[in-house]
Amino acid sequence: MPNRDAGTRLLGRRSECDSLDRLLVAARIGQSRVLVLRGEAGVGKTALLEYLSARSQGFRIVRVAGVQSEMEFAFAGLHQLCAPLLDRLDRLPAPQQEALAAAFGLTAGKPPDRSLVALAVLGLLAEASADQPLLCLVDDAQWMDGTSSQAIGFLARRLVAEPIALVIVVREPSSGPELAELPELRMSGLGDADARTLLASVVKGPLDDRVRDRIVAETRGNPLALVELPRAWTTAELADGFGVHDRAALSGRVEEGFLRRFQPLPSDTRRLLLTAAAEPLGDATLLWRAADRLGLGTDAAASAAAEASGLIELGRRVRFRHPLVRSAVYEAASPEERQTVHLALAEVTDPDADPDRRAWHLAAAAPGPDETVAADLERSAGRAQARGGFSAAAAFLQRAVTLTQEPVLRAERALAAAQASLQAGAFLEALQLLEVAETGVLDELEGARVDMLRGEIAFASRVGGDATPLLLKAAKRLEPLDLDLAREVYLNSWGAAVLAGSASQLREVSAAARALPPRPGDQQPTDLLLDGLASLTIEGQSAAAPVLLRASSAFADGEVSLEEGLRWGWLAAPAGMAIWDVRAWQAIYERQIQVARDTGALEQLPIYLASLGTATAWSGDFRAAEDLIAEADQFAAATGTPAAPFAALLLLALRGWEPDASALIQATIDQATDGGPGVVLTRANWVAAVLYNGLGRYDDALAAAERAASDEVELFSSMWALPELVEAAVHSRRFGVARAALDRLTSTTRPAGTDFGLGLEARSRALLSDGDTAEDLYIEAIDRLSRTHPRPEVARAHLLYGEWLRREGRRVDARERLRIAYDLLTTIGMEAFAERARRELLATGETVRKRTRETKNQLTAQESQIARLARDGFSNPEIATRLFISPRTVEWHLRKVFTKLGIRSRRDLTDATLDNGPG
Repeated sequence: MPNRDAGTRLLGRRSECDSLDRLLVAARIGQSRVLVLRGEAGVGKTALLEYLSARSQGFRIVRVAGVQSEMEFAFAGLHQLCAPLLDRLDRLPAPQQEALAAAFGLTAGKPPDRSLVALAVLGLLAEASADQPLLCLVDDAQWMDGTSSQAIGFLARRLVAEPIALVIVVREPSSGPELAELPELRMSGLGDADARTLLASVVKGPLDDRVRDRIVAETRGNPLALVELPRAWTTAELADGFGVHDRAALSGRVEEGFLRRFQPLPSDTRRLLLTAAAEPLGDATLLWRAADRLGLGTDAAASAAAEASGLIELGRRVRFRHPLVRSAVYEAASPEERQTVHLALAEVTDPDADPDRRAWHLAAAAPGPDETVAADLERSAGRAQARGGFSAAAAFLQRAVTLTQEPVLRAERALAAAQASLQAGAFLEALQLLEVAETGVLDELEGARVDMLRGEIAFASRVGGDATPLLLKAAKRLEPLDLDLAREVYLNSWGAAVLAGSASQLREVSAAARALPPRPGDQQPTDLLLDGLASLTIEGQSAAAPVLLRASSAFADGEVSLEEGLRWGWLAAPAGMAIWDVRAWQAIYERQIQVARDTGALEQLPIYLASLGTATAWSGDFRAAEDLIAEADQFAAATGTPAAPFAALLLLALRGWEPDASALIQATIDQATDGGPGVVLTRANWVAAVLYNGLGRYDDALAAAERAASDEVELFSSMWALPELVEAAVHSRRFGVARAALDRLTSTTRPAGTDFGLGLEARSRALLSDGDTAEDLYIEAIDRLSRTHPRPEVARAHLLYGEWLRREGRRVDARERLRIAYDLLTTIGMEAFAERARRELLATGETVRKRTRETKNQLTAQESQIARLARDGFSNPEIATRLFISPRTVEWHLRKVFTKLGIRSRRDLTDATLDNGPG
C-alpha cells in the first residue's frame, strides 16, 4: 500500500487529503463519518478516492461505481456494495434478511419496502464493521440506480457510532435530493501555480507563457483537461490554446481528445473497447466471452493492446480511464456497430442466471419492433417490481413499448409502464406514457384506467386541484365496469377534494358516491367509510354518525385487511374524530403504526407517527408526544416522506410556548397560503385558537377559531375549533357568535353521543348559561370528560368552572376548583392555561407560587426516546429497528444517557430519572 508520501503526490490537494485523513482517524475509533465529494468531471474526485484507499491500512474496503447507462436494475449498485458482506446476512433480524434477499433477487417474495432494505444494509455494514473498520466508497453516485441512491442516502444519515467511513463521489451538476444536507467537500480546479506545474509535466517542449496562462484559465485548472487535452493536440493547436469557454464545451473537448486517441487504434481493439462500453457493469468475464463471439482476440496480447491505449484497464473488473472515455467510445459508434456488440453480449449472458441483463442487451440489439424481446422485457419488469424496483420496471416496460408493434399490446404495455412510473415518482414520464397508451387500442376499462392514473398522478404530485375532477371522471367511467374499483376511486377523490380545499368538488364527489348502487351482500369497512364521509358532506352529522361509527370501529379493531388499513387509515382515523370518538382515532393510528412496522411499509410511518403524536398531545401525555414527533422526523428524514407539523403545532400550543408556537403557526399558514393543502391552513388556525385561549388573548383566539370553523371542506378540524370559538367569543362578549358556534357543535355531538363530544358541548353550553343551569353543566362536563382520555380538556373544564365560581362571588368553591385546575394543568405541562388558573387563584386571595419550567437533565430528544424504550423493556436491536439506527448506535446513546443521569444500568431508568422537566 502506498504510504503518506504516495498520498502527497496529489498535486494541490493538501486540504482535501487532510480532510480524508481525519475521516479515517475518526472511523478507526468508532466514530462514523460521511463525506460527499462534489465537483465537475475531471476535477480529481476519483483520484482522491484512490488516495483514501491507499491510506486505509487496517480497513476493509467495499466499493461501487455508478455507470452512465440506460440500463437500470433495482438495487444493483447496493448489491455490488454489499456482495462481499452477504455472508453476514443471517445475523440480521428476519424481516431485514427477507427484505434484502428479495431486493437482491436472492429469493422470491413480495416487493420489499425500500426503507426496510436500507435499514438492512445499515445492519449488514454494522455487523461487518464489528470485525474491522469499514471503508465504503461510492464513485459516480449520480449514475447509481434510483433505489440504491435512496438507500445510500438513508445509510449516510443513520451512521453514528460504528467504525465506518462512507465517502460518496458526485459529479456536478447534480440535483438529486438523496444526498442533500450531508457533510460535503466541493472540489474546484487546481490553483494557477499547481495547474501550471501539472501542464508542464504533460507538455513536452517549450510553451509560451501567454499560451500557458490562457490554457490554465480556459480549463479552470481542471486536472483531467490539463492532462488529456495536450496529448491529442498538435503544437500549432497548443499554441492557439484550447478554445474552451464553458463547462459543457470543456467536457466535449476532453471527449474529443479521447476520441483522437481512440480512432487510430486497430479495428479489433476499437471493437473491444466498444463492447466494454456497451456492458456498463464492468464484467470482465462477460466481456471476453463477447469478444470471442465477435472473433476478437481474447488472449494476453489483445488485453495488452487495449490497455496500451491508456483508455481502459482490463483486470477483474473493466475500468475506463474516465467515464468520458466510455461515453465517447459508445457515442462514436454507428447504430449498427452498437447493435452488433449488444447482440454478442446478449448471446453470452446466461438466460437463467441473468435474464434481465440479457433482455436489455437484446433490446439494444433490436433494429426495430421485436415481440419476442418485448415479452422478455415485460417479464423483466415483473421481476423488478417484485424486488421493489419501480424505476427499473418502468424502464423495462418503456423499452418494451418501443419494440411493440401490435396496437392493443402496445397500449397495454404503455399503461403498465405508466403505472410503474407513477409508483417510481416519475410523474412526467407517466403522463407521457399515458399519451402513448391512448394512441393505441384501449377497451373501455383500460380507458377508465387511463383517467384513474391521470388523477392519481395529479394527486401524488399535488398539481393544484386537478386530481379531484380527474379521479371523479374515472370513478364514473368505472361504475358499470368494476364497481369495487369505482368505490376505491371515489374514496380517493373524496380525500383529494379535502386536501385541495374545494367545497364544490367535495359536494360533487359526495353526491356521486351517495348515488352508487349498494354492494351485494354485507358492506365492507371501506364501503362504510365512503358512505359515511359522503353522508357527512351531503346530509350532515345525524345521517353520517351511525355509519362512521361502524367504519371507524372496524378500522380500530382490525376488521380490515393490512392493505386496506394502510391505504385508507388516513381517512378512517379523522372520521372517528368527526363523531368525537377519541378511542377509535387513537386506536386506528396505533394499529397503522404496528402494521407498518410489521410489514415493512416504513415510508408511511412518518405520517402515522405524527398523527398519533397529535392524538397523544391532545391526551396530555406530552413526553410520549415528543417521542412520537421525534420518531416521525427521523423516519421522514430517512424515507423522504414528509409529515405535516400538526403534532408539533398542537404540542407547542397546549404548552403555551408562545414564541415557538406563533413562529411555527405562521410558517405553516404561509406555506399553506402559497398553495399547500387546505387542511393545513384550517388546522393551523385551530391550533392558534388553542394557543391564544390559553394566553388569554381572546380576540386573537376568536379570529383564528372563526377562520378554522368556517372551513366547509375540512370537516374534522373545523369541528374541533367550535369549542375554542365558543370560549373565545364569550370572553370577547360576542355572544351571538358563541351561540351560533354552540348550535353547530351540538349538531355534531348529539348524533355521536360520546362522552368526549357531549362533555365539550356541556362545557361550552355552561359558558352561555347562568345560575344552577351553568353549574349543572360544568359538573356534567367534568364528569363526562373525566371518563375520556384527553386530560387537557377536563383540566380546562375545572378552570372554566373555577373562573365562573369566582365571578359568582363563591371564593372558597372557586379556590377548590382553580387549585384542581392549576395542579392538573401544571402536571400536564400546559403553562399558559396554568398561568390563567394561577391568576384566578390570586384574585381569590390565595397565595400561589408560580412554577417555572425546569430541566433536570440535558438529554437530547433521541437520547430521551432511546432511554424510554430501554426502560420499557425493548432490547438494543428492537430499539434500533424501531428508530432506524444500528444497535451499536443505540448502545452509544445509552452510554451517554447513563453518564448524564449518573446511573449504571437499564434497571435505573425510571420515570423519575428520565424527568426532563414539566410536560
